[in-house]
Amino acid sequence: MSTLPSSYVQRFLLEKLDIRGAVVRLDDVWKAMQVGRHYPAPVSRLLGEMSAVSAIITGNLKQTGRLTFQVQGHGPLRLLVVDCNAEMNLRGYAKSEGEITGDTLGEIVGDGRLQLSLDIQGMDQPYQSLVPLEGDSIASVFSHYLEQSEQQPAGLWLACDPSASAALFVQRLPGADAKDEDGWSRIMQLAQTVRPDELLTLSPEVLLGRLFAEEDVRIYPPRAVTHIWPPEPEKIATMLQGLGEAEVRAVLAEQGEVLVHDELSNHTYRFDEDDIDTLFQPPTLH
Repeated sequence: MSTLPSSYVQRFLLEKLDIRGAVVRLDDVWKAMQVGRHYPAPVSRLLGEMSAVSAIITGNLKQTGRLTFQVQGHGPLRLLVVDCNAEMNLRGYAKSEGEITGDTLGEIVGDGRLQLSLDIQGMDQPYQSLVPLEGDSIASVFSHYLEQSEQQPAGLWLACDPSASAALFVQRLPGADAKDEDGWSRIMQLAQTVRPDELLTLSPEVLLGRLFAEEDVRIYPPRAVTHIWPPEPEKIATMLQGLGEAEVRAVLAEQGEVLVHDELSNHTYRFDEDDIDTLFQPPTLH
């Protein structure tokens, strides 16, 4: 048995049934995404669940690319964003306003929408899709989204606590009914028995062995998921130069420093007067 990364996506196939699936566990990645954020518990849970789903969908892309999901609404939770690139390097954040009194997605987000952006190398511009939120949980919203986008039934089960986020995904492939007309309903009934604590603690081999003990399960090698987004001060400096010296110095005069926070990567950049002078000094002539 190979050693699993701390955070991973592990795909599997129920060979005799033509049903595919994946198990996700985000441990170190999920912990890193929460550092310094101080989200209310319901917001943190929704962001963790969406992170696990994003890892599944990115891992299943036919053409590798950078996938970004946004959930936007008019409730106290205004925005959930998760971004995952082709190397399975994942990041995300949530933005909320006011007191979080509910627990379900509908109560916290209100009327909202789901936006997908897929950036594939060679495309002139990213593909974008915007759909209303259908469902009262991250699992139901994305199950519906996957069924609509791929025209095949899917099931999704999620779990999240402060230490880990996890998911189980199954999807019927075309022609599955010809192999076993009862196979899909049987697998769905079995998958629905999964408990959150099992998702968060069991290895894929043990989890799938418990759920589908009578089935032939082919488990593919895991893909590591990472959260490696080092600071990029040069990128922020270029952005400030693009704003123009007058605007940047106006902020400096008002606040005593120029503060930029990169929400997705969770880095804060501070520029004092000397930094701004260096940023806008005229080029040296030789």
